[in-house]
Amino acid sequence: MSMEIRLYNTAERRKVPFIPLNEGKVGMYVCGVTVYDLCHIGHARSAIVFDVLSRYLRTRGYDVTYVRNFTDIDDKIINRAREEGKDPLELAEHYIKEFYYDMDALGVLRPEHEPRATEHIGGMIEMIQALIQRGHAYVSDGDVYFSVESFRRYGELSGRSIDDMVAGARVSVDEKKRHPMDFALWKKAKQGEPSWPSPWGDGRPGWHMECSVMSTHYLGLTFDIHGGGKDLLFPHHENERAQSIGAYGGEFARYWVHNGFVTVESEKMSKSLGNFLTIRDALKSYHPELLRIFLLSKHYRSPLDFSSDSVASLQSGLVRIYRTLERLEDILGPHEITHGYTEAILKEPVEEPFLSRFVETMDDDLNTAGAIGLIFEKIRDINRILDAHDTGEEFKERLRKERTNLLIAGGILGVLNTSPSQFFEEMASRKSSISKEEIERLIEERAEARARKDWNKADAIREQLRSMGIVLEDTKKGTIWRFDV
Repeated sequence: MSMEIRLYNTAERRKVPFIPLNEGKVGMYVCGVTVYDLCHIGHARSAIVFDVLSRYLRTRGYDVTYVRNFTDIDDKIINRAREEGKDPLELAEHYIKEFYYDMDALGVLRPEHEPRATEHIGGMIEMIQALIQRGHAYVSDGDVYFSVESFRRYGELSGRSIDDMVAGARVSVDEKKRHPMDFALWKKAKQGEPSWPSPWGDGRPGWHMECSVMSTHYLGLTFDIHGGGKDLLFPHHENERAQSIGAYGGEFARYWVHNGFVTVESEKMSKSLGNFLTIRDALKSYHPELLRIFLLSKHYRSPLDFSSDSVASLQSGLVRIYRTLERLEDILGPHEITHGYTEAILKEPVEEPFLSRFVETMDDDLNTAGAIGLIFEKIRDINRILDAHDTGEEFKERLRKERTNLLIAGGILGVLNTSPSQFFEEMASRKSSISKEEIERLIEERAEARARKDWNKADAIREQLRSMGIVLEDTKKGTIWRFDV
């Protein structure tokens, strides 16, 4: 089995072998969110894709340093704060907390470093000074701009020429700029906006400058992977790369990884269309593991359309997985709940057929869609074994191995991290608000009715519970219940 990871490198426009700069170590920077609103389902896809990439690299034996930033000062933050009569930095702090709430709910592990732009203003000023000294930037009435014509490699990453960019961009004429595509490194302070002192007067950094400084601060002038949504390729990543190499040399990021867009019901997300789906709203209707599986169900580079039908089609698959885990639990007892599988369990060539195929699939440009397919296939295999109704120790040992391998694969994808009973309870809670205590009370009331031979009352309670998604089964040991999801 091949043990070579291959990634699609946007800079080369092809899949290439992944060979880190330093053997056994990986430095990865992913553009985080601008914190002025609740995150939407597109943010969730990017966060989950790079969460899985980080998990997978760790299980393959790499020591990963993962950096994901917060843009906590920006035009959008300032404008929203003005609308709401709040301080921009307080508004940013509020939405950082909301971001963590959503990411924790989705099972996204925390990166090693999560810098905020406002913590690195000094480094940004230093980089701008270096660009001016090297002839890549110029001051214009308190603003500082990067000169795209000074950097001959500008456009390499996105595969564009400067002339094509100007023709296609409909860039408004700005007399402060020498060239229409020049972009701001430092913005002159405006009345009532947060600002910091600089050699060019009070102001604040441009958006592109933030990521250049935060990535190289933690990972060095050359590092392995730079990730983000496809929408960031141009101009954000193109500008980051140009200013970083222009200021200090180095290669900056060696591999550029971009995830595809998310649409909702075949339309681009837009508040005006009323299809702007926040993570918070999606979690009211869907279990977080269902959202993860859905967002990983297409290759990360492909576009993904979020529709109620497409999510529902995967829900039955996830329920089937947990029903199988429930059957295994009946025979083997509960399994240990894990939240990451970050140890190097797949470092060496893997002999076990299922995990071997899983590794081969994930090595091929993080093919999570294929990996999920293998998990569903494995569930069918396990159910066939269970249907044999064997009881011997050898049978149980085989089931233990099958379950362990299944949970390793699930852990890398960030799913199967809860017990079957908790999963079904959480699924049912999205359909019904009934509590466990209320269910038990109604079952007891039904038992009393049956003892009195009040069959009408007993049947009415059964139907009441069925209408709330609760299925009863009368056994020799008494009445047991489960969620019908």
